[in-house]
Amino acid sequence: MRAYVASLATETNTFSPLYVDRSAFEGAFYCLPGQHPATPTLCSAPVVAARSRAREGAFELVEGTATWAEPAGPIARAAYEGLRDQILAEIEAAMPLDIVLFGLHGSMVAVGYDDCEGDLLARARAIVGERCVIGAELDLHAHLTDAMMEAATLIVSFKEFPHTDFLARAEDLVELAIAAARGTVDPVKAVFDCRAIGGFMTSREPGRSFVDRLIAMEAQGEALSISVVHGFPAADVADVGLKVLVTTDGDAAKAAALARSLGEEILGWGGTGVPPHLKPDEVVAHARSVAGRPVVFADRWDNPGGGVAGDATIMVETLLAHPDIPAAIGALWDPVAVAICRAAGPGTKFKLRFGGKAAATSGRPVDAEVEVIATTEDLLVPFEQSVVSLGPAVSLAIGSLAVVLSSTRAQTFSPDVFTKLGIDLAAREIVVVKSSNHFYAAFAPIAADIAYLDTGGPYPSDPSKIPYTKIRRPIWPLDDMSLVENARRSAA
Repeated sequence: MRAYVASLATETNTFSPLYVDRSAFEGAFYCLPGQHPATPTLCSAPVVAARSRAREGAFELVEGTATWAEPAGPIARAAYEGLRDQILAEIEAAMPLDIVLFGLHGSMVAVGYDDCEGDLLARARAIVGERCVIGAELDLHAHLTDAMMEAATLIVSFKEFPHTDFLARAEDLVELAIAAARGTVDPVKAVFDCRAIGGFMTSREPGRSFVDRLIAMEAQGEALSISVVHGFPAADVADVGLKVLVTTDGDAAKAAALARSLGEEILGWGGTGVPPHLKPDEVVAHARSVAGRPVVFADRWDNPGGGVAGDATIMVETLLAHPDIPAAIGALWDPVAVAICRAAGPGTKFKLRFGGKAAATSGRPVDAEVEVIATTEDLLVPFEQSVVSLGPAVSLAIGSLAVVLSSTRAQTFSPDVFTKLGIDLAAREIVVVKSSNHFYAAFAPIAADIAYLDTGGPYPSDPSKIPYTKIRRPIWPLDDMSLVENARRSAA
């Protein structure tokens, strides 16, 4: 058998002012055929998983381009079409193929293309024909569209949020693709559209036990694959929302019934899958109610992983208002301030303006007397099996507050963001991280407690207030629940 694998991915916040061109892909992660490193990235894990099976003789592997841009706003049309056509040309050159594998995100939006992944998969299908197995791995924060479903033989999404399982799910995808190509399984897919904007965390109940049960169901043969696609609310496209995808071995009725049952179970949780979110003025009281330190707070709605800048200063101002509390916050995106601080060097004290640049919701720039603690040419931090670069970075002291500034937008995945720049987190009462939930696995072992913040933006934090124009209706919480339930019944 012959197989081809490639990756083209980013997460698009259509409300973000940060537009994306080809240089954003080439500057973040860009590997031509055969150049992918030995370790996977978030959306390129199928490359690593396929390599492993090729070494074992499962198939002859042709590697294609693998690239990723940090989450931001819409992609320039020429950038998407150029990268897409590059991959399609590689597929044509590799023919004949029995398997085509993609590492995608599932929420890529370009100018003129609301469903980049569906477009790519459909064009790939037109090249390889109906007999070829096409498999795609998606981030669970994807828009699962009809075009994706029609073009792909197999779709497997991450199960975990935080995303600790991207390699494991890629391995699942590759094994299912091999079995389908050999004819030992007949994948049949079914989707239940929950008609809801929402999701859950697997770092807490009930999400933790639910996902453990999904994994056990797959192991026991109840389904070939079960994916809960949470959706990505910060996008004005038709397919925003929570969906459950079940793939069985030739049993369409079973797949549909199981997808509906699992979807209705999630809906029955209400809002319990996501923890309460504190306001900035509640942070100090919460921290003081916890025995031990540090208390880690996630600034979820200024999280670069959601496509926004990560330069909001709301929590900086909150912490500066309590100079008696040793605290740390990071990483804020401000390449200009980083360059100034690196030129000044460690130990230098001077007045600096930083943050609050990208949007009105970023807050006001901070003007303060700072001392440079440490600098680095490239702040490299681990995220599961991968390594993420925050680019040139610095740490600053403003009295009892330590601040990390970065040149590259990326989530605060690991305590290394602080400790590599000389900040002792054990000495801090409060630590604020710019991340949604991907920080959790690395920070939980050192945290006395973990809590989540709603600082008001800039990521749209309240779905009912997002100015959607394309989303399918009715959908909860935008519409009355009776209308939503009628739509679910009609779809059945």
